[in-house]
Amino acid sequence: MYLPEPAFTLGVEEEYLLVDPGTRDLVSDPPPELMEQCVKRLGEQVSPELMRAQIEVGTPICHSVSDVRDELRKLRGVVAEVSQTFGYAPVAVSTHPFARWLKQKQTEKERYSELTAEMQATARRLLICGMHVHVGIEDPELRIDLMSQLSYFLPHLLALSCSSPFWEGEDTGLKSYRLTVFDALPRTGLPEQFVSYAEYERHLAVLVNAGLIKDASMIWWDLRPSARFPTLETRIMDVVTDMNHALSLVALTQCLLRMLYRARVKNQRWRVYARMLINENRWRAMRYSYDEGLIDLARGEVVDYAELIAEIVEFIREDAEHLGCVREIEGLSDILEQGTSAHNQQKVYQASLAAGASSEQALRDVVDWLIEQTVKDL
Repeated sequence: MYLPEPAFTLGVEEEYLLVDPGTRDLVSDPPPELMEQCVKRLGEQVSPELMRAQIEVGTPICHSVSDVRDELRKLRGVVAEVSQTFGYAPVAVSTHPFARWLKQKQTEKERYSELTAEMQATARRLLICGMHVHVGIEDPELRIDLMSQLSYFLPHLLALSCSSPFWEGEDTGLKSYRLTVFDALPRTGLPEQFVSYAEYERHLAVLVNAGLIKDASMIWWDLRPSARFPTLETRIMDVVTDMNHALSLVALTQCLLRMLYRARVKNQRWRVYARMLINENRWRAMRYSYDEGLIDLARGEVVDYAELIAEIVEFIREDAEHLGCVREIEGLSDILEQGTSAHNQQKVYQASLAAGASSEQALRDVVDWLIEQTVKDL
């Protein structure tokens, strides 16, 4: 069948937390001049988030992962430089190791005020950050079809991105605690499955016409059709501390979608599995990252993650070559060898305890590691 190849352009959003290198705690009320200087240098590519301790950045439309690399290097670098002039530092992490959400101050913005008025404590405790990856797919019907198929791989993406093992000073035992916080909101989790874009719009219209949401931007699934752009937006991943690891996950997202598109052209498609089965893998990724494997749903058994990702890399090798991101796809093995941010945060914490540090000092050591790693390789 003839189906024009999508642009597969990229856009990446990252959210950072602002810390005081002295106390290692969050800066709950940074001076407005800090954001003003960031905006002066980055324009609309930087914006405040729900909490004043958060900063969000976004790339422009990028035509390759190499372009994304250049943009993220610039964005992280500028935010770090500006923050340093005020005595602060950004950290690319999905939860702060010990900060308390009750002590944070909210950004004064109508959308955020409405959100907390409606959601109450479930919104006020959203002291979490993520990485969103947009992939350009112009045809809305193809967008919906690929959304259903890509859902299978969402736990695989999460497993490699985990960066939120700590919450309010406790080692949660999870590699991605962030999603336990975010999942308390409505319209989160795995996306629904629709047979057409029109069906998606009909369901969306029910919520809008009932006055429950203003628009599609209040659908917060792990993967959604973007409300603003002709893209599929992957939202399941934690923000990735190591920029090179982040780029590997951007490349993986892009290549998976092109692989699924190629199959569609041949009248083939990835099997769409029940949400309850994909949710099992989602939970395993939250709990263990890649340590205990994921379920290969076709085989019906838990399989070592290294084996699963090796199979996926073979599936997408042609796409990585076509899209010019072979280096980043090969870099996926580096995440398995070096560990995710969550693995390394827990390693730093345990090493500090073993050296005689108190739990409080060990958590501050984790923040020091995060500060260093966020700007590494810029």
